[in-house]
Amino acid sequence: MGISRRRFLQAGSLASAAVATNSLTRRAAWAMESSDPAPLAEFGYGDVLMASDLHESQFMTTHAVLMALSDDSLLKPLRQMSGMPAPGDDLGGWYHYNPDYDTSNNFDYGFAPACTFGQWVSALARAYAITGDEETRQKVLRLNRLYAETISADFYIKNRFPAYCYDKLLLGLIDSHTYVKDPQALAILEHTTNTALPHLPGHAVEHGVPWRTDHPHQDSWTWDESYTNSENMLLASQRGAGRRYYDLGLQYLDDKTWFDPLSRNENVLNGRHAYSYVNSLCSAMMAYMVAGSQKHLLAARNAFAMLQAQSYATGGWGPDETLRAPGSPDIYNSLTNTHHTFETPCGSYAHFKLTRYLLRVTRDARYGDSMERVMYNTILGAMPLQENGETFYYADYNLDAKRVYKQFRWPCCSGTLPQVAADYRINMYFRAPQAVYVNLYVPSTLRWSEDRAELSLTQEGQYPYEDHVSFTVTSSQPSDLTLHFRIPEWAEGASIYVNGTRQQGLAVPGHFAAVPRTWKTGDRIELELPLKMRLETIDPQNTDTVALVRGPLVLMAIKQQQGAPAPKLSRDQLLAAKRIGERQWQVASPTRPVTMLPFTSLGSLPYTTYVKLA
Repeated sequence: MGISRRRFLQAGSLASAAVATNSLTRRAAWAMESSDPAPLAEFGYGDVLMASDLHESQFMTTHAVLMALSDDSLLKPLRQMSGMPAPGDDLGGWYHYNPDYDTSNNFDYGFAPACTFGQWVSALARAYAITGDEETRQKVLRLNRLYAETISADFYIKNRFPAYCYDKLLLGLIDSHTYVKDPQALAILEHTTNTALPHLPGHAVEHGVPWRTDHPHQDSWTWDESYTNSENMLLASQRGAGRRYYDLGLQYLDDKTWFDPLSRNENVLNGRHAYSYVNSLCSAMMAYMVAGSQKHLLAARNAFAMLQAQSYATGGWGPDETLRAPGSPDIYNSLTNTHHTFETPCGSYAHFKLTRYLLRVTRDARYGDSMERVMYNTILGAMPLQENGETFYYADYNLDAKRVYKQFRWPCCSGTLPQVAADYRINMYFRAPQAVYVNLYVPSTLRWSEDRAELSLTQEGQYPYEDHVSFTVTSSQPSDLTLHFRIPEWAEGASIYVNGTRQQGLAVPGHFAAVPRTWKTGDRIELELPLKMRLETIDPQNTDTVALVRGPLVLMAIKQQQGAPAPKLSRDQLLAAKRIGERQWQVASPTRPVTMLPFTSLGSLPYTTYVKLA
């Protein structure tokens, strides 16, 4: 009796998974016996009240767009692909289902039908955890019930991204279970998994490698991202979905060609799809956090160091959505040969998750530095999601750059942007027994319980435009705990004051400063983080091409008009930039003064991130 290629692959992957499970179980036992501290815990979405207009506006705008989308429109491609009646308006763009879609002549209308449905449900569930808004909760419950009616094998058979879509649907359902307390979410997940698995590859398949016998000669059917699935499978196992998802998570780890060489510090980034492979590093972190695999922690740490070595001053990476070889001229050349420099919402979402996991595990402040840089220089400057699906997709670091919407509607970044906007809150503070870690300096209030005390920590200031950040403690009773404050690596000369008294020797750049105390209402902590100007080169080979950086902010040179030559300025002129407004600087030059703005203040002005030194 013959055996199909799919069944052969599934059988092989299950055998490999059995070996991996035994190996990882041994590692997990070893990890529990080691002296490594437990990872820092996240606070809940509702534990942080935001007081930053920029962050809160992005969250409210994306949430309003999702709430305004009709249920029928959201379900339309799912119903169509499952052969059901599909009333309602078609959203168009990537979200549209077109059975005759062909990437060779059309890269928009029907490229990835329903690909963002699970992400939108996830974002709505997180929004409910933040706001407690009953209308949001009801929309999540309603969408889950309607989605459950559409579950069919046809959705995966007709889908060029079956693993990608399954991964997003899984996350939407476990977020619904966790934050909305949907009593049917896990049952719907089981139905989804049972339906999807026969139509997935059964193991991680590299991007661009054919595995489907029904579309053997079409490149776009090899672009699925099964190598990212482990993160949410393992997360599902932790949230009550069962051991099955633990086993699946181990089964889909992309070890042979990705995690194994990375764990040996072999740089295998070159040529890989940027967002999805960086996102897959979150699976490696989850393999460590859930299964105790030191190999996967090492792979993630090594890969992140390799990624930083090819990142822009903004923290962004992956021009044309492609990772590059070490020492190659590709990053420098991208300043003139592409405007598709960093896939902003998707890349930021992966970056935030990865740095959050790494920081929680290692307590290394430099991961917080990296998260902060990406936040202020990329995603916070994303143009708002539009009701018609127009989405800010690429940040542009070209020498002749401008912020623009991607020409396509409802692309993948329309799914991650609402998730990113909700997740600012869980990136800001972390906790350990009798300890709180302050990671991001954003006006906000953290509220939590410690033993029998109810506490809050209110953060104020105009950072990163001003050096000063202050915190005020409120506590129902005196409480013994240690507050840890991230001191950025660039913050030479930083200082910490408690109730007006300077704390000697605590503020070491690149580390968390630990302040133990019996805290009581009215206690005040103040940080001074000197925001000095510095220059960062594009790469070691082109030291005359630099970005002007102040603290975590990259200041971008405004051009007189699109197409005008990028300004040439001397090192001394750049470093002597004068502040002429709340969020505006100016560099003097022999011809004309050059205005310098952060990415969040560019509007529609033409600019360049890097300048050539005169």
